[in-house]
Amino acid sequence: QVQLVESGGGLVQPGGSLRLSCAASGSMFSGYAMGWYRQAPGKQREVVAIIGTDGFTHYDDSVKGRFTISRDNTKNTVNTVYLQMNAVKPEDAAVYYCNALPFLPSWGQGTQVTVSS
Repeated sequence: QVQLVESGGGLVQPGGSLRLSCAASGSMFSGYAMGWYRQAPGKQREVVAIIGTDGFTHYDDSVKGRFTISRDNTKNTVNTVYLQMNAVKPEDAAVYYCNALPFLPSWGQGTQVTVSS
C-alpha cells in the first residue's frame, strides 16, 4: 500500500531551523526521485527540493543554500525523505508535502510550517 506521511512541521522564528520527515511506504519509492513540495495559502503547490535515486539534488532558487534534502532507502518498504530547513524566512510558511517525481496522485496530509517571531 502506497502511503506518504509527513511530520516535523511547527512554529519557527525567522532565521530558525526545522527538520521535516516523510515516511514513504511502498518499496516502489526507492526507484523514484522524491521531492518536497509546498503550498502557501492562495498559491499553487510548488516543488522546492528534489533528490534522485542516486542522491543527486536540485533546489528551487528560493531555498537554495538554506534547505537540504536527503533520503534513507535502507529500509525495504519504507523510504524516508528529510528536509532540513535552515535560515527560515517568513515566505517559507506553507504546508509541506513529499511525493515522488513525477508525483503520484495520492498525497499525504502534509505538515504545516509557520514562521513567526
